[in-house]
Amino acid sequence: MRSDWIDISVPLRNGMVSWPGDAPFELTSTLQIANGDPCNLSQISTTAHIGTHMDAPRHYLAGAAGIETMPITAAIGRARVIEIRDPEMIRISELEPYRLAKGDRVLFKTGNSDHAWKSDHFQENYIFIPPDSARYLAERGVQTVGVDHLSVGAFQSGGPETHRILLEAGIWIIEGLQLEHVEPGEYEMVCLPLKIIGGDGAPARAVLRKLVL
Repeated sequence: MRSDWIDISVPLRNGMVSWPGDAPFELTSTLQIANGDPCNLSQISTTAHIGTHMDAPRHYLAGAAGIETMPITAAIGRARVIEIRDPEMIRISELEPYRLAKGDRVLFKTGNSDHAWKSDHFQENYIFIPPDSARYLAERGVQTVGVDHLSVGAFQSGGPETHRILLEAGIWIIEGLQLEHVEPGEYEMVCLPLKIIGGDGAPARAVLRKLVL
């Protein structure tokens, strides 16, 4: 059956890239039919921020809400994929022409999508949202921000500040998207994280469907 949904999730597998210091993804088999067991059964061990995932406010804000409080409207509905040409960061000057508005869901397609998921080694230099651009997104009242790397913020410096600015503004964060084969434009989005009580984040499955305007 033909489907016009585009899967923009990163597959989870042993040996995949993860944030330095985080628990890597590990899938292990506990039961196997081939060994005479009644079924195949496995267990997984990993950081909550592996592959495609969402951040909850409590990830960077003490005492804040967990991932189970995410309103469904934050991650289901119309979303705009914006292609970023800057090779270093997502700058305000490149965002201004799009006239972002209150309630927008925005996914940034950068050069990260071309290479970030083709290596099992973490790359410290990637395209990110600096704090001033995070403040701009907060001022515009954006509802959801998605990026094509493991973090919205830079690795070297400013990453925690970017997270705090977005989360304090009530912006929900999607990280680890794969947008290499997605054209810029308007889409219908579904991105649902696991509903983990008190979770600071959770893996998610994200898909897009092109809107015909």
